Amino acid sequence: MEFLLGRTIALLGVAMIVAILARRLRLPYTVGLVLTGLGLALARVDVGVTLTHDVIFDLILPPLLFEAALNLRWRELSRDLLPVLTLATLGVGLCALVVTLGLTMGLGWPIGAAMAFGALIAATDPIAVIALLRETGVKGRLALLIESESLLNDGVAALLFTLVVASLGQPATPGWENVLVTALIVGGGGVAVGLAAGAAAIFLAGRTEDHLIETALTAVAAYGSFLIAEHVGASGVLATVCAGLMMGNLGVLAEGPETLALTHQGRGFVLAFWEFAAFLANSFVFLMIGLALASVHVRSLAALGIVIALALAGRAAAVYPLSLAFTRSRWKIPLAQQHFLWWAGLRGALALALALALPPTTPYRDEILVGAFGVVAFSVLVQGLTAGLLLKALGLDRAS
Repeated sequence: MEFLLGRTIALLGVAMIVAILARRLRLPYTVGLVLTGLGLALARVDVGVTLTHDVIFDLILPPLLFEAALNLRWRELSRDLLPVLTLATLGVGLCALVVTLGLTMGLGWPIGAAMAFGALIAATDPIAVIALLRETGVKGRLALLIESESLLNDGVAALLFTLVVASLGQPATPGWENVLVTALIVGGGGVAVGLAAGAAAIFLAGRTEDHLIETALTAVAAYGSFLIAEHVGASGVLATVCAGLMMGNLGVLAEGPETLALTHQGRGFVLAFWEFAAFLANSFVFLMIGLALASVHVRSLAALGIVIALALAGRAAAVYPLSLAFTRSRWKIPLAQQHFLWWAGLRGALALALALALPPTTPYRDEILVGAFGVVAFSVLVQGLTAGLLLKALGLDRAS
């Protein structure tokens, strides 16, 4: 225990040094962390921590998802709910379809492995996306579209991945009835658990004026909703997002004496606490992504390049055709914003967690892992490093 605590504190110290240097060098913090982790791994420094599915799901995702959802105002989200839901549902399906077809036709992957990879890589990652938005200073409607989509499409992609993996173990293709039941359990169950956890936490918070208890209740809601949902076979991602949205809009961000708002001191403390928690989670996950990249053995750079190109093509298929559908409506998305939506659709920890969760006997598991790490590395190091330049080139920095 003492060994693990010491290594964790040492990693935190390294992350803080990287943060200071990144700000002085005007380098994206996430890029600096990944490069530092890669350097530590190549130098054979034993940090005592490895990137696993459980680490990402049980420790990293809940605070990042909850913090983002906590600050998302329903009034603003509801104005663009239709395009957000369209991108988060149909967009995920289109991206997964393009990637699946490309892998089967271009690289000769079996359909099952191609579908699994298409599902896990289809969603934009809220961890990477939110970090990018803060580093580039994007605000307003564009930030709302990107952030909201990344929060919701994670749950959709996780649901699609669950359905695909479940079908791989079946001797025959499962019927639509089984698919529908699974979707309701995973998706509907996640939403129900999240809303219930958020409502319970708000109810209990209303019985106290102690800001420490109020903050502790938000932590219970964030982690409790995720763990309960995963335990019953539902989506922990959707559960935590729904709990955060409910606690944020009915508790932390609520206005007026007739609302269920937290105390004035509690609101400020809760927001500061979760901002700090998200910063710590962000620091660890990108540092560990860099550490894990060094252990990935790429057999064919050409094949990896094709996989990365397919991920970008899939994202383009999700953004441009669906945005075109809103051209003559009040939800119109300008072409410049569509370009940034496409390039800012980073992949990150969720894709890695899903890939790492595949059973060892899964066909093409090694190829899926290498592809996932390659796409994530490209997202963070290339897209993350150039997103600010694209923002300026498109003139969106002035709009923000």
